[in-house]
Amino acid sequence: MDHLIYLNSEYKGIKKLSEKQFRKEKFLLQKEFLKLQEWLLENNKKMAIVFEGRDAAGKGSTIKKISENLMTRYYNIVELGPPTKKQNNSWFSTYKKLMPNKGEIVFFDRSWYSRAIIQPSMGYCSPAQYKYFMNKVVDWERQMVDEEGLYLIKFYLSINKPTQITRFNVRKNHQLKYWKLSENDVESIKKWDVYSSYKERMFNKTSWGHAPWVVINSTNKMIAQLNCLRYVLDQFDYYGKVELKRKSWTTSNQDRDLVFMDVYFENLTEEQYQLLSKLKQFL
Repeated sequence: MDHLIYLNSEYKGIKKLSEKQFRKEKFLLQKEFLKLQEWLLENNKKMAIVFEGRDAAGKGSTIKKISENLMTRYYNIVELGPPTKKQNNSWFSTYKKLMPNKGEIVFFDRSWYSRAIIQPSMGYCSPAQYKYFMNKVVDWERQMVDEEGLYLIKFYLSINKPTQITRFNVRKNHQLKYWKLSENDVESIKKWDVYSSYKERMFNKTSWGHAPWVVINSTNKMIAQLNCLRYVLDQFDYYGKVELKRKSWTTSNQDRDLVFMDVYFENLTEEQYQLLSKLKQFL
């Protein structure tokens, strides 16, 4: 646990962001991330960014925001889904094949750490498979990081139980997102405490010096996305890096605009803005 890093629900000390503030800050961070990608490419470096967390924590949407303006040839998003029997029995080999080549970034929407939390809590792996994984995973990562030059960043997006339930209910009744709610998602709510126990064991045993777990409070998705972007940028000294300073932000009437369900709203009243902002966090 000595290497565990927590980033709370604030962004640079700010608890709330308007949509306008978010877009401006995201633009600045994405410009820097593109510089980082160019640096990785020019220097034949490779980076893997892991996103773990409960269902509806915002893993997919965070990856989408981080990667949306990168050079598409040089990054990949891995979402393995339910593993085959062969993959399940060759866990490390399965993920070794999915690691980035030189000059590439791979984002993992869930990763080999499914074996540390989801699989044992839901009974999808044997106790022996779980024990083997937990005993071997840090050495496996050390080899890739220390000997093969992989940059490895491990994010855990954290939400509370009421937030997860609310997001599930929104998905269930959303005409374009209902498919994202599975029977397995609903079943996972019953395993909340079991999952939490495995999560803490994972943090205790697999957070190490060059690859700590970075726990991001994801109750506010916009803030979580910015925190992830900034954390990645802070780890590297790439060409042309611009240190982004904290701004003195205030929310004015001009800031009360946002995009909700692909519709752009502007000049909202305070009540309208607060309501739509709250609803947006559950999509």
